[in-house]
Amino acid sequence: MQAVFDRKPFRPAVNLSNPTITNISFTLYAVLGVNEKTQILTTFLWLRLYWHHEFLVWDPDKCDGVTRISLPVKQLWSPDIIVYEFVDDDVSQACPYVYVNHTGHIRWDRMLRLVSACNLEIFSFPFDVQNCTFTFGSYMHTIRDVRVSPALTFEEMSGNSKRYLEASGEWEVVVILGEASILRFGIDEWDIITFWVVIKRRPVLYVVNLLIPSSFLMLIDILSFYLPPHSVDRASFKMTLILGYTVFLLIMNDLLPSTANGTPIIGIYFSVCLALMVISLLETVIITNVLHHNSMKYREVPRWVRVVILKHIANLICYRWPEEVPPPPEAQEDKPDRSDGGSGPWIIQPGVNAPGSAQHPASNGGPVAVVTVPAVPELQQICQDLGELRAHLSSLQKESERQDQWCHVGYVLDFLLFRIYLLLISCYAMVIICMWCIWISQS
Repeated sequence: MQAVFDRKPFRPAVNLSNPTITNISFTLYAVLGVNEKTQILTTFLWLRLYWHHEFLVWDPDKCDGVTRISLPVKQLWSPDIIVYEFVDDDVSQACPYVYVNHTGHIRWDRMLRLVSACNLEIFSFPFDVQNCTFTFGSYMHTIRDVRVSPALTFEEMSGNSKRYLEASGEWEVVVILGEASILRFGIDEWDIITFWVVIKRRPVLYVVNLLIPSSFLMLIDILSFYLPPHSVDRASFKMTLILGYTVFLLIMNDLLPSTANGTPIIGIYFSVCLALMVISLLETVIITNVLHHNSMKYREVPRWVRVVILKHIANLICYRWPEEVPPPPEAQEDKPDRSDGGSGPWIIQPGVNAPGSAQHPASNGGPVAVVTVPAVPELQQICQDLGELRAHLSSLQKESERQDQWCHVGYVLDFLLFRIYLLLISCYAMVIICMWCIWISQS
């Protein structure tokens, strides 16, 4: 063996015009990390190299039937096979021995921690599929000295990687493809093998930690429209909800990938959800302003508001009026007038004549009985107080009617904006679901 060890610096070929053929196979054992910002993929490979050493051939019958031995790899010539996408030092444990067959065929098993450059696409995160290339070839020896070829079929390497990577982290192997080609640089040519490793992310972690909580917060925001706006401070509730959603985004920011080339669609999804919550808060502000309308500015609801909102829009959204509150005149259908056959109210009128009564028409069309009583100072004061009380009650009644009308204007607008908000969220959810379903089916 010493004579063979002394020839380590030379390529083990009797005829140097014949290139040494190196067979390569690997098994993807683990995906250690994916750094989207630096576009780096860290994997762990079981690499296996085969080549023929023409100086290590013996007859097993003359060597006690020994057909295979192990020798230190440092004592033998080995092909300088590297991965062209390598961007960091190999810190994996080295295997110091190789197996040598009596026919001169050598097998070298290596454990390779590969830190390689990869063009990572994160737009469809967390349903993304990455396609990274591993290019194996000699660093110094051209095609005239070293040729490379796959030791196994690409289907076999893909099956082995799927079997060993099945319970390893958040990534799974989809397929491993390859192609042998020639790399030309100037007048020199190198023989290389390019492997396309297609891996897919398991999205369960991100669906549970990101999408489902965000969907719950959006559902709470939708259900908050059922809070009565006139008796509950809905705006404070929505502002608290927006604050909670912002804190949620800050906490989950580390789980989102980030690159200088683009933003994942899940980030756009969160931004649109936050924008929808802000729109919901704006709608609540508008409704609150309508419900607390200043009656000194508008003594009555304008006619066009009663026609457009309380009639047409209310009919469009199927708004049902409460049983105790009749709809405004513009929202009522034409109905036959009903005459009041009963007697009208009584008015006590002090006078100097003897007591008597007379019928006077009232403002609402019904008869009013006016009773004349003797002019007594106490009765005059009572009549004056009753008149002031009646005027005050009439003013309160008109103010209450105006408030009820503005309240129903706010309710109709609230129903309308709520349905528009539901339509926006439904369309947005359908677009997102369809896009993700298309990406999942294509992967």
